[in-house]
Amino acid sequence: MAVHSLHHFNMIFCFSAFLLLFRGASAQLSSNYYATKCPKALSTIRTAVTNAVVKEHRMGASLLRLHFHDCFVNGCDASVLLDDTSSFTGEKTAGPNADSLRGFEVIDTIKSQMESICPGVVSCADILAVAARDSVVALGGPSWTVQLGRRDSTTASFTAANSEIPSPGMDLSDLLVGFSNKGFSAEEMVALSGAHTTGQARCVIFRERINKEANINSTFASSLKSNCPSTGGDDNLSPLDATTPVIFDNAYFKNLVNKKGLLHSDQQLFNGGSTDSQVTTYSTNPATFRADFANAMVKIGNLSPLTGSSGQIRADCRKIN
Repeated sequence: MAVHSLHHFNMIFCFSAFLLLFRGASAQLSSNYYATKCPKALSTIRTAVTNAVVKEHRMGASLLRLHFHDCFVNGCDASVLLDDTSSFTGEKTAGPNADSLRGFEVIDTIKSQMESICPGVVSCADILAVAARDSVVALGGPSWTVQLGRRDSTTASFTAANSEIPSPGMDLSDLLVGFSNKGFSAEEMVALSGAHTTGQARCVIFRERINKEANINSTFASSLKSNCPSTGGDDNLSPLDATTPVIFDNAYFKNLVNKKGLLHSDQQLFNGGSTDSQVTTYSTNPATFRADFANAMVKIGNLSPLTGSSGQIRADCRKIN
């Protein structure tokens, strides 16, 4: 009986070990990844992000966008933070990122704080994911549980950054394909586009829309032309949401219904196509938008993370160890 029990115990133990190995191989992220490894990580990041957003409200949108542009290129691996080296061209100078991605210094500051409290533990990719959530919260938006345990890439892809990040000039069909390629439904794509309820865009990105497109409120278009002339002023900024430019709310969708989308890609979501009804729902039901946005952000954070023994924990987010 004792021998049988011992044999039974060994079988259970071996099976448990197998499960652990399998779990490691399938590499799941977890919400309490730093609970014992670096208990002050999340509160430290939150404080740094909140301070940065209070100092400059636009930074909230910038940190959210950094996470998005990271995850859409080979997964959430902090590749977007890498500076160019002799062996590869990074993603910072790719078309969607050059002269527009910002917030790198905030991430640097957070990383140096992490290295002082828990050296070699908190990845740059996780910092980006948490900072995106904390930015949205700081601007009045929803919160969500960030899954953690990502590791950092040892390379970046200039080519993928140029081809995989959706463009502000895209029509609805191309937007749907671009998001579908990453596993997102049309509804999730519309929800994520609601990030444009905060932040700003450069004149060069929306000049053609305010001068040539018909599906735009004429008063709205005229109001933009003073700051975005037909020539010059390429870098002049206008808010993506003219109604409540900073606050994270559902005004972006109300604007679309009124033909006041700033970017071509924005107004495509409400232009007689398949996503019109979703935009209408969000324009009248802020709670639905908040819930859907939070769920879609969790899904973005789960795009092809490096875990286990893949990648590394960079000591400096701008360069590999």
